[in-house]
Amino acid sequence: MLTRRHFLQGTATAAGLLVLTSTFKAGAYAANEKLNVACIGVGGRGGAHLEPAATENLVALCDVDSRHLGGAAGKKYGPEKKPFTGKTFNDYRKMFDEMAKEIDTVFVATPDHTHFPAAMRAIGLGKNVYCEKPLTHDVWEARIIREAAAKAKVATQMGTQIHAEDNFRRVVELIRAGAIGTVKSAHVWCSRMPEGGSYFPAEGTPPSTLNYDLWIGPAPEHPYNPKYFGGCLAWNRFWDFGSGQIGDMGSHLMDLAYWALDLRFPTSCKAEGTPLNPDTCPQWLSAKWQHPKNDWRPAVEVTWYDGGKKPGMPSEIFNRDKMFQGNLFAGDKGYLVADYGYRDVLLRGDMTQYKAPKPEDLIPPSKGHHQEWILAAKGDKKTLCNFDYSGALIEHNLLALVAYRVGKPLEWDAANLKATNAPEADAFITKKYRQGWTLNG
Repeated sequence: MLTRRHFLQGTATAAGLLVLTSTFKAGAYAANEKLNVACIGVGGRGGAHLEPAATENLVALCDVDSRHLGGAAGKKYGPEKKPFTGKTFNDYRKMFDEMAKEIDTVFVATPDHTHFPAAMRAIGLGKNVYCEKPLTHDVWEARIIREAAAKAKVATQMGTQIHAEDNFRRVVELIRAGAIGTVKSAHVWCSRMPEGGSYFPAEGTPPSTLNYDLWIGPAPEHPYNPKYFGGCLAWNRFWDFGSGQIGDMGSHLMDLAYWALDLRFPTSCKAEGTPLNPDTCPQWLSAKWQHPKNDWRPAVEVTWYDGGKKPGMPSEIFNRDKMFQGNLFAGDKGYLVADYGYRDVLLRGDMTQYKAPKPEDLIPPSKGHHQEWILAAKGDKKTLCNFDYSGALIEHNLLALVAYRVGKPLEWDAANLKATNAPEADAFITKKYRQGWTLNG
């Protein structure tokens, strides 16, 4: 049983999560000083962080694949095209053992199942952390990392880059200013349809460039098969490695509704999808959360759809068949629809009651998603996708997969991280880690 006591003990003892051994504190650097940056995962999405990291002092690169590592180490960075002169590693644990005192900030861009142990080891050493989405692989991890980052007082950011775009902010302002009246519900969808199937059987041997055991990391052991490394995150559909579309694209798409409606923790969650497969996430999923009222809006219902499912709104409101993914807010005065990039916004309804936000109510432009984090690490201000916000968002999203796997609606006690009507949910709220992959192992 996952009790509140178990939860609290887990933060302090099970993995040594909050033992800080660094004297670094946010704000210890002047704005014009350079931070020492390490990147964990430098292929794929990890490659997108190399140039932003190189605006500071890029001192360490880490990747389980030497091809990615060699490619990143051989590049020249920044407008001055400076070569990389730091150190390279294939195991971030060894990187921290050797260089902990030399590193201030860390990018984590590994597969989902290794986000938490890598990011938590950095937080435990007092390092600032930027972690790709989804921040964690399960609900328990999301809660733990959120609380650990707060206690460590480090600068954090989850990699949902669209959160920094101006049009994203305009949608939030429209909803908050009452453009469609009081919002009763929000609907978010992504039409991607992942494959199902079972874990791949053993096939071939890992290439000499790949440390497959390190790639498996904290997950249960699975034999090597090159199909795990196919296109479009082939590993993401498997329970031990990813979290399907609600984990992947849900991190981006649900972010808008979560921010605009000032959501936090739901009181209930239910979900349905394709028949439960013990190996892979559902090929389609529909989930619904009930959120309590807050100090400016009443209770609200939020629904997620993927795998081709979409909200059943009348065609005169919007042509849902032409929108591959997006957000729909339903208010008592009308509707607001925004596409994935939030570059197109459609309003339908009585707009006569709407008053444009006052200048002081506008959300200031972002200095850039990466730059927000770097400036926060130097003491400027906190980021908008810090782990307090993004940890709660990912905890919320991944609760849908718990409800789906349990097969019944969950009455959710967020304070104790427990489904009060379903003790069997405990098995899916957290997981076991392979030996050697706890924070101190």
